[in-house]
Amino acid sequence: MTENGTLQIVLYLVIVLALVKPLGWYMAQIYQGTFRPPLLRNLENLTYRICGISPDSEMNWKSYLITMLFFNLIGVIAVYLLQRLQVSLPLNPQTFPNVAPDLAFNTASSFATNTNWQAYAGESTLSYFSQMLGLTVQNFLSAATGICLLLALIRSFVRCETTGLGNFWVDMVRTVYYLFIPLAFVFSLFLVSQGVIQNFKSYEKVNLVQSIHYHDAKQVKELREQIIPMGPVASQIAIKQLGTNGGGFFKANAAHPFENPNALTNFLEMLAILLIPAAFCYTFGLMVGEVRQGRVILIAMLIIFVPLLFVTVTSEQAGNPSLTALHVSPSPIGSLYPGGNMEGKETRFGIVNSAIWASATTASSNGSVNAMHDSFIPIGGLAPLWLMQLGKPVFGGVGSGLSSMLIFVILTVFVAGLMVGRTPEYLGKKIEPFEMKMASFIVLVMPLVVLTMTAAAVVLEAGKSALGNPGAHGFSEILYAFTSLTNNNGSAFAGLNANTPFYNILGGIAMLIGRYWIAIPTLAIAGSLAKKKCIPSGVGTLPTNNLLFIILLISVVVIVGALTFLPALALGPIVEQLMLWNHYGS
Repeated sequence: MTENGTLQIVLYLVIVLALVKPLGWYMAQIYQGTFRPPLLRNLENLTYRICGISPDSEMNWKSYLITMLFFNLIGVIAVYLLQRLQVSLPLNPQTFPNVAPDLAFNTASSFATNTNWQAYAGESTLSYFSQMLGLTVQNFLSAATGICLLLALIRSFVRCETTGLGNFWVDMVRTVYYLFIPLAFVFSLFLVSQGVIQNFKSYEKVNLVQSIHYHDAKQVKELREQIIPMGPVASQIAIKQLGTNGGGFFKANAAHPFENPNALTNFLEMLAILLIPAAFCYTFGLMVGEVRQGRVILIAMLIIFVPLLFVTVTSEQAGNPSLTALHVSPSPIGSLYPGGNMEGKETRFGIVNSAIWASATTASSNGSVNAMHDSFIPIGGLAPLWLMQLGKPVFGGVGSGLSSMLIFVILTVFVAGLMVGRTPEYLGKKIEPFEMKMASFIVLVMPLVVLTMTAAAVVLEAGKSALGNPGAHGFSEILYAFTSLTNNNGSAFAGLNANTPFYNILGGIAMLIGRYWIAIPTLAIAGSLAKKKCIPSGVGTLPTNNLLFIILLISVVVIVGALTFLPALALGPIVEQLMLWNHYGS
């Protein structure tokens, strides 16, 4: 680890943490209804009147769940139809054809579940209309759905002997109007100022400064011009980062200069990835009336995240033993980023910024990339992969990440209660068998789906035929894909051709299960906790705001992640790294 690399990491984390309190306070105020700017408040009230929403009516957990599922189903159908009718719709200057049914299903499931997995190249597949009305709108709504789920769970700890968990429509409207639109608007303007494009032009054809000769069917051809894609990019990039969505306008995602032009945009886009998930920890503390509870969770997240971040950085800076053995310099003399593994990385950003982005995007369920994870050293790719396999408790998606961590908190409280022989309690609520059954279901459904679908892809020819690499690395590509899909992350090892009927259909199912089969038991837990009496803490209550509980919480998260995925990791990145060391005597 170089001094410059350490400084970049420290600067990034310090700024993230510095913004946690002001943004966390603001979110607590808007969700508790104590701060609503007049202009946005009028827009909110107008929306309720137009849609016939009664903002004061409360929903129980079943009503909240049904409303959420219905709303998301409409989103899936809308995005699917937009793609299937694309050629007949406006704002399609390139006259892109309709998207194939299997790919349309995959993309609709992807953006409605906040996964934003992309089995297509946006600049050659989707019209401006599909990108804006379909994908960008879902970037707002699917991210807001995760926040609504979290708000219902938080209220279940605060309220006593009630069935009301709030109103889904109110939570959705306030999230979009008060949080996402203001932040995305300001961020979009900044991105445009730095060179991110925002237009409706047709793709432009430009002459090359120097022609390129290439072989095609045993003939030498000359390329004298290039087509430059255009489009409304900045508006989509802003919300894709802030909402931990991750779906890029272009296939190269944040490695594309029209999405991420320079070091400043790179840093702020990385900052946007963790900004809201981290701030929600402080929001949680304020809403439950004890800031230390939120601080404990944030510290636990950082203690898991930072070491894995350093593993990725140091692994990539150590370089590829294959090149070292050949005495080949992996970067030009005089480069700002001498040494290390630069394969698959933008020279504009280098190793450290690529590794920070890879760690942040997989920890937060964002899924955007500014480097190709498929080209990382095996151990460098293992850390981001395992961050996803932990089950989204380390920052995770906006809302859904903290929800996942609170499920692990419930498990930790229960385990600690068994150790000391006391009834487990958290924030004045007893944790009883029903909550544990639902929590266990949440923890187990993700690895079950990931490992089952990975096994199917490894065995079936339809799964193996899409591999770009054989052996351990090919297994890692498949394992990474289904881990990303089921955890609603969206990043990928680029060596896997995911745009096949097999992966499109199976992947779409994995994304739907990963989102809703976890949301259902989470809301069931919220409904159960809200009906319980509030019990004041006593001498027998396990403190959940101290160092001991942080250690217990981290232990539960890490042990569950290790027990479920260590055998699979041993077949993929671990054995690949051992083979690499053994082959080159490192």
